[in-house]
Amino acid sequence: MKPPTDTATDQAPADPAATDDMLATQPIGYWSGLAHEAVTRQLRDAMARIDVTQPQYWVLNRLNGGPLAPSREEVVSQLTPLADGPHEIGRVVDQLTHRGWLHPDTDHRLHLTEAGEAARVRLRELVTEVRTVVHEGISDEEYVAALKVLRRMVSNVADAGDS
Repeated sequence: MKPPTDTATDQAPADPAATDDMLATQPIGYWSGLAHEAVTRQLRDAMARIDVTQPQYWVLNRLNGGPLAPSREEVVSQLTPLADGPHEIGRVVDQLTHRGWLHPDTDHRLHLTEAGEAARVRLRELVTEVRTVVHEGISDEEYVAALKVLRRMVSNVADAGDS
């Protein structure tokens, strides 16, 4: 592990009521986990109201465009790291096929049907609406800065694991 470049800040216990001047001592795992849970719940609740799941949205988006339609195996391989288990994406492909939103061609590549594309477009609109709620009062610059910090933290942890 690399030595810190700045003076270390003591880690305080997670405190949902922490004031701004206390935030530097708060654990990132707590706050990033809380943000993940809140945003994911908001998104999944909105999708549930139109009878769609987040993994279904992932698959519909993955099948949108591209020079060559992906195979079932490619979709499963690419999206399984996001899923709740190793079989979820395969099941989603089956659900969407049964629903008539996608179909395999003779080469076993997956394509959106007209209904699937309409659903994908509606979901993009819904996700944009949810994003607006989540980003209320946050400028694009602040959002980019927050993501850069999180990306750096991920890199720091990965680098620490290599040593």
